[in-house]
Amino acid sequence: MVTIGDNTALIIIDVQEGLDDPRLGQRNNPMAERNMARLLERWRRLGRPIFHVQHMSTEPHSPLRPELPGNAIKSIVAPAGNEPVIQKRVNSAFIGTDLEQRLRQAGIESLVIVGLTTDHCVSSSVRMAGDLGFKAVVIADATAAHEHHSYDGQHYSAETVHRLALANLYGEFATVLTSDQALGTD
Repeated sequence: MVTIGDNTALIIIDVQEGLDDPRLGQRNNPMAERNMARLLERWRRLGRPIFHVQHMSTEPHSPLRPELPGNAIKSIVAPAGNEPVIQKRVNSAFIGTDLEQRLRQAGIESLVIVGLTTDHCVSSSVRMAGDLGFKAVVIADATAAHEHHSYDGQHYSAETVHRLALANLYGEFATVLTSDQALGTD
């Protein structure tokens, strides 16, 4: 179990307007952003380290392209003051960014990770965090996924995709908690 302390960083991944695009299909966990905001408020109040991650897509049809309104970070978790925004172009928040360097310089060894989507950028970032030696906690109700169709045409609901992504991270790459557990209110 990871201890969440004053030097545990909150990493908020890709909570951007474009991930509400209807072309992405149904999404689970409509309360994810509210739970992210609860964690963000606590981190701000306690003066803990916060890092926002923003996907700057280079894909031609992505709603997260920098020149599109969908690239904007949602106001409910928007950066405030001098909270850093780490811009990335691939799934992992660690590839092509200085996130690892910033964390190491600050002496941060544990991370609480929230954001969108569980099976893409959250999962990629959590796996890499673990490979780099960071202790990660993923907040199940402060992450969300979209439905998917697989290579063989099988449909998977957003909730199934979300739960399986968390199951694949649990134990090996991260501890998985609810926001109430992380905030100590359960």
